[in-house]
Amino acid sequence: MSSKRLSVVVTRRLPDAVETRLKELFDVRLRDSDAPMTQAELIEAVKEADVLVPTVTDRIDAGLIGQAGERLRLIANFGAGVDHIDVDTARSRGILVSNTPGVVTEDTADMVLALMLSVTRRLQEGLSVMQTGDWQGWAPTAFLGGRLGGRRLGILGMGRIGQAVARRAKAFGMQIHYHNRRRLRPEIEDALEATYWESLDQMVARMDVLSVNCPHTPSTFHLLNARRLKLLKPSAVIVNTSRGEVIDENALTRMLKTGELAGAGLDVYEHGHRGNPELRNMPNVVMLPHMGSATQEGRLEMGEKVIINVKTFADGHRPPDQVVPAML
Repeated sequence: MSSKRLSVVVTRRLPDAVETRLKELFDVRLRDSDAPMTQAELIEAVKEADVLVPTVTDRIDAGLIGQAGERLRLIANFGAGVDHIDVDTARSRGILVSNTPGVVTEDTADMVLALMLSVTRRLQEGLSVMQTGDWQGWAPTAFLGGRLGGRRLGILGMGRIGQAVARRAKAFGMQIHYHNRRRLRPEIEDALEATYWESLDQMVARMDVLSVNCPHTPSTFHLLNARRLKLLKPSAVIVNTSRGEVIDENALTRMLKTGELAGAGLDVYEHGHRGNPELRNMPNVVMLPHMGSATQEGRLEMGEKVIINVKTFADGHRPPDQVVPAML
């Protein structure tokens, strides 16, 4: 397929350098507004494009794919997670799906540690006092938090990001534990000094901090349900930078409200950007607007991967980051 005639539709505003390069290579339609496309706009896009470049805010489900025109042959996702795309349906229609793996690993792992520190050291409470001008000066018993060193960290999902979290946490003196679909190779476990738990229930019950780093799939929806959350110690902290759907957010909110959990650091929410309103007023909860991967370097690298995937497809080859159901 000739790249000069390749029609590419981008659903959100991307970094200027990425958009400039896309315009140089393809017949690209960019987004003037940074708001997500409406359903009608997405339907129009899949009908006219050879390639669709969506983001996590776009729901590319079976219904939408069913309305795609004959031209659509590649969905080149701007992001690593593809739980918003029905990969099986796309594949049945002969539409390839690609993503941008590995780009957000270090940035997201940094944010996990930032949230751990924010919750355990009560940074939000300190910031609030300073911003309102209510600080009365230093006191020996004011804003007492806890140190990370020596705490047991349980990592749910030991892929690229989980391992990056483990490396950072190990440097803080934390004890590394993990649960994963597959146990890591012995040499990786040894390097991370990580203990594998086959039983998620048994691991959860013994951890001081639980970091969620697994994708959202049908098997991980509410993996941390009310029953499993109640296994956590009342002194435990939970951090989620992965997908909000992995946690039963209403159950988590109730437990934080009643003191059954010590705190939470959240960058993602079960219902998109609409986190439970009750969480906003809790001093033991740090809430961020899904900014775990939000670095200039990361966004540029994501854009470069999208361009490589589309250009490779345009040259008649399979994209290097093609997603297949077995990968999910």
